[in-house]
Amino acid sequence: MLQSVRSLLGLEGAEAYRRSTPLILVNGLAEQGESWFRSREAWARSFDVHMPALLVYDGPVLQEWMRRGNAISVDFLTDRLASYLDNFVQTAPYHLVASSLGGQIVIEYAARYPEKVGRMVLICPSGMGGVENLPIVEGVRHHDYTALVKSCFHDPRLASPQIVAYYKEKFSSRAWRKAMLQTVRGTKKHSVREKLPHVTCQTLVICGREDQIVDPFRVRDAVKGLPNFKVEMIPRCGHAPQLEVPQIVNPLVSRFLQEGDVTRKSKPQPKLVAEAVAAGE
Repeated sequence: MLQSVRSLLGLEGAEAYRRSTPLILVNGLAEQGESWFRSREAWARSFDVHMPALLVYDGPVLQEWMRRGNAISVDFLTDRLASYLDNFVQTAPYHLVASSLGGQIVIEYAARYPEKVGRMVLICPSGMGGVENLPIVEGVRHHDYTALVKSCFHDPRLASPQIVAYYKEKFSSRAWRKAMLQTVRGTKKHSVREKLPHVTCQTLVICGREDQIVDPFRVRDAVKGLPNFKVEMIPRCGHAPQLEVPQIVNPLVSRFLQEGDVTRKSKPQPKLVAEAVAAGE
């Protein structure tokens, strides 16, 4: 009888939902939904997915912040992430998955609040030292939205028409372009390399071997010897593996995060990167 009542009230499903570990997705310079649209649904099958909108370039928060003469810095964005998690999620520890500039934000967060982080995945993270190429800046200045696609993808043909159309529309907005450029100026010299030894959670770093923006081999060297870090290098892939080869990235991330989720039932293990590439998937 009790079981029937719980089922009728939907409590069984609610309990299963509460057991899902929060997974926080943090984008880079590209905006949120556009960064994760090929991954969110896959990861939501196993995790409680959240996408804090830290960078909405034409939104009122960043526009007002700039109007007051403030810089859009990594510290500012880390504070925004911390505030979002404290106010709207509140169920630490969190798994964090971040790309490019987002990698700097979550590294700073993990160094500040190690007790609040479960596991972390960094996809082509910036801020690891050395000069980084930002062809996107020239693209924004010259209203050339194709520069974004060409700089992020090893094979631009893999960029979905929806992504291309989205950035074509956004590049026409002066407010959007101004905030994007201000974000680049405020974050491009920031380095998180000295923070890496202070990251205590297990961390997976995924790099595209043909990344034109962040040197993947410099990233690999930055985490070399750090016991909590492991690196996967994906061949024939650029700066946005989650968009270019989601068939490799999605199961790779899920498997890594589930290894640290002891409350979750075991599931069939996805193929390793090398196996998937060899199989032509």
